[in-house]
Amino acid sequence: MSAAEIDGFADRIRKHQGGMISAWVGIPDAILVNHLAQEAFDAVVLDMQHGMWDMQSAANAVAQTRLAGKPAIARIPVGDFASASRLLDAGASGIIAPMINSAEDARALVRTTKYPPLGERSWGPSLALNHMGLSADAYLKNANELTVAIAMVETRAALDAIDGILGVTGIDGIFVGPADLSIALSNGDQVAPNAAEIDSAMQHAVSRCRAHGKFACAYAGDGERAGELLKFGFDLVIAGAETVQLRAGARRAINAARRIASGS
Repeated sequence: MSAAEIDGFADRIRKHQGGMISAWVGIPDAILVNHLAQEAFDAVVLDMQHGMWDMQSAANAVAQTRLAGKPAIARIPVGDFASASRLLDAGASGIIAPMINSAEDARALVRTTKYPPLGERSWGPSLALNHMGLSADAYLKNANELTVAIAMVETRAALDAIDGILGVTGIDGIFVGPADLSIALSNGDQVAPNAAEIDSAMQHAVSRCRAHGKFACAYAGDGERAGELLKFGFDLVIAGAETVQLRAGARRAINAARRIASGS
């Protein structure tokens, strides 16, 4: 049984099979996640770093995402590698770890997200077995292929160490955080995720990923920027957070109602 036959997400992103667009959710509501997963997103990211998720609500959201036929990815809080393995146990298809600034940081991520011989992930994937319909033996043999470990590149140090990070066996790809990267590269002067300097850094990141045979992901504030990043060669992009999409949708509805009511 191949990983692709069990769950196609990891196989697809590793093979660069078309640009993927993921939802991004920080509001800790599993039903909201299910609604978004009904749309044409390729995945759903649960933001546990800056969002309000706890482990129980995140596990429920993973289940709701899988119920909708989509893979769930979790961004853990900084340095919270213990949560990474628990989220994989809950059935997440991938982990995004923020502030991975060195090869050693990357190895720490691998240790908790991959089973031997790649890492030291502890055994206990009861919900993952349920979601995937696998025996314990089949899951153990396939888990390292079925799940992805994604290191965030969002600081000057990470950008300088990108080849070392990508060279760590068990790191499947990177996720560029352009807002934090813009703060770092401007020495704290500005948040400018769409600046030309950031474009250059992001294109460099894609190039290094291709050189190492790894995939590249990135955050975009809206659909237009997401499209630009897909043109850069990113394999998976975010088309804005759910809060932005929710408020933009409400604004459009309100403005349309006011416009029609006023006859303008």
